[in-house]
Amino acid sequence: METSLVFFPQLNMCESKEKTFFKLVHGSGKEETSKEAKIRAKEKRNRLSLLLQKPEFREETHTGRSGQLAKETRVSPEEAMKWGESFDKLLSHRDGLEAFTRFLKTEFSEENIEFWIACEDFKKSKEPQQILLKAKEIYEKFIQNDAPQEVNLDFHTKEVITKSVTQPSLHSFDAAQSRVYQLMEQDSYTRFLKSDIYLDLIEGRPQRPTNLRRRSRSFTCNEFQDVKSDVAIWL
Repeated sequence: METSLVFFPQLNMCESKEKTFFKLVHGSGKEETSKEAKIRAKEKRNRLSLLLQKPEFREETHTGRSGQLAKETRVSPEEAMKWGESFDKLLSHRDGLEAFTRFLKTEFSEENIEFWIACEDFKKSKEPQQILLKAKEIYEKFIQNDAPQEVNLDFHTKEVITKSVTQPSLHSFDAAQSRVYQLMEQDSYTRFLKSDIYLDLIEGRPQRPTNLRRRSRSFTCNEFQDVKSDVAIWL
């Protein structure tokens, strides 16, 4: 029996060896390139380290930080001292309101001051459509159950607002705003006056980074049932 041999001229048996040899050479080049890149990166790190050790570089960095801190502490100690006279004086000053808001954020209770500010803005509304839209926004953000920034109100106050929000007036949130004001004044404000944020201001020290801490609300609106709902202060 004869065996037939079939030749495929397009098949080059040497080609695989050449490719293998090329890959080996090429791979070696890549490896060498990688080593050179690592050496250059190490040299850059060394140069940067030497640069950071230079006195003039450290002085420039320190000056930049000091300038930033000076900008943050633009409130004079004399002005900050006035905020301790009353809660109303604190909120009536723009920087005082900002400092108090920063303090509330450390206690995760900034929804109270944000609700108060929203109510102040709401009472400036003039057009009926604007009153309706803003009232709905405040209700959905701060009042309704499971609102994203729900404030701590008693059931009766929430129920009154819920019934009036479809046809709101400029005084729809007066009772709620008054209660939140009393909560902040008798609870958060007293702690603010003892906080590092306030003490740094009255002593003229640069503001230090504040640590956020979760705390439970120590007061509820039911504890203030005996407090008069005098909304005349908002008119």
